[in-house]
Amino acid sequence: MSKDFKHIIDMEKVFDEILQAQDSLEKAVEKYKSLQDKVKKLERYYSGKQWKEDYSMDERGEIPTDVKRGVLSEDGIYNMLERNREIMELLGKN
Repeated sequence: MSKDFKHIIDMEKVFDEILQAQDSLEKAVEKYKSLQDKVKKLERYYSGKQWKEDYSMDERGEIPTDVKRGVLSEDGIYNMLERNREIMELLGKN
């Protein structure tokens, strides 16, 4: 292959890489948007009576240790919800 076309080959690789990243990003954004009903469900749980009861049970050691309960972490769920708001603002959806 002639050296004269190396820049075209290089630019084609860049072009393909960008197209692939754009496709991946669009799919990720659509997936993230589709989770917003679940985010609202989690937010209702966090601000409701059931979360407070579950949190108290966890504090008393009444939830088995093999039950994953990151959702009962005050900072964890709060930070996730704040991050969601920031992401949705970035996407222009808030």
